[in-house]
Amino acid sequence: MRRLRFKKRGQVWIETVIYTLIAFVMIGLVLSFARPKIEELQDQAILQQSTEMMKQIDTTILTMGAAGNQRILEIGIKEGNLRIDCDDDQMIFELESQSIYSEPGKEITDGNIVILTEKRSGYNLVSLRRNYSERYNLKFEGKEEVKIISKASTSYKLTILNEGEGTDDRIIMNMSVS
Repeated sequence: MRRLRFKKRGQVWIETVIYTLIAFVMIGLVLSFARPKIEELQDQAILQQSTEMMKQIDTTILTMGAAGNQRILEIGIKEGNLRIDCDDDQMIFELESQSIYSEPGKEITDGNIVILTEKRSGYNLVSLRRNYSERYNLKFEGKEEVKIISKASTSYKLTILNEGEGTDDRIIMNMSVS
């Protein structure tokens, strides 16, 4: 009688362990399929927010008005980099993503923003670009340089100052970040 009782207890523990292992395998399978899709959706959301940020900066620059006007924008960069290229008078946001935001290799426009997705090995490089060279001369803290603003947990304060027309009849927009 005692032997039978010990066998049943052992059998219950073995069944419990087997069922637990089966549950872990099932959870692992679900996560292996769901995780890439979740990451893709997160990248899509980040790219949508970044497009809105670029449009906000563009609208601010275009509506600055007279020389001496200054605006301060709060911009949040959760992933990717914002490059202020004062040499070429353009702003570019770049993100390495698993997501395909637009047709790879073809530029599309969203308002004044040019969107390009380039296939790389293992990921896609999505860039959002706005060229100001026809009408504006961008400067960063008074210098013609390239400034890269990287991802951060807190928002940046982008200050844009309209310094009026320069010698080449383009409006000088001086920027700084804090």
